[in-house]
Amino acid sequence: MNPILRNILAVVAGIVVGSAINMGIIMISGSLIPPPEGVNPADMESLKANMHLFQPKHFLMPFLAHALGTLAGAFVAALLAASNKLRLAMVIGIFFLAGGIANIMMLPSPLWFSILDLGLAYLPMAYLAYTFANRSKVSA
Repeated sequence: MNPILRNILAVVAGIVVGSAINMGIIMISGSLIPPPEGVNPADMESLKANMHLFQPKHFLMPFLAHALGTLAGAFVAALLAASNKLRLAMVIGIFFLAGGIANIMMLPSPLWFSILDLGLAYLPMAYLAYTFANRSKVSA
């Protein structure tokens, strides 16, 4: 397969896998850690109006969704890439970082969570995924 086409497909696959993991975790998060009483997590206005009711435990699942989605997506991209594996893993990290920034702008969250999420859930996870993919190729 043409290496450029393979790299493009690796990025697309990384975005699809990472998004699926992210959404899967978000979808089950309410059953693992229920939202505060009276909050509808499917309604953005309800979330905005009741953000003050959220405790730190309520931010665990969104952080894990962002971090694990990025980790999985970047791993897939680095594993499938024909070349520039680190660069393509970081492209996935930047893609999800842009989504995280957009999310914080649409749904204001506590400053501590914004710093933690933007600082640890995206680019560090993309780099970690690259190292995992690099090791799995070497040991295979």
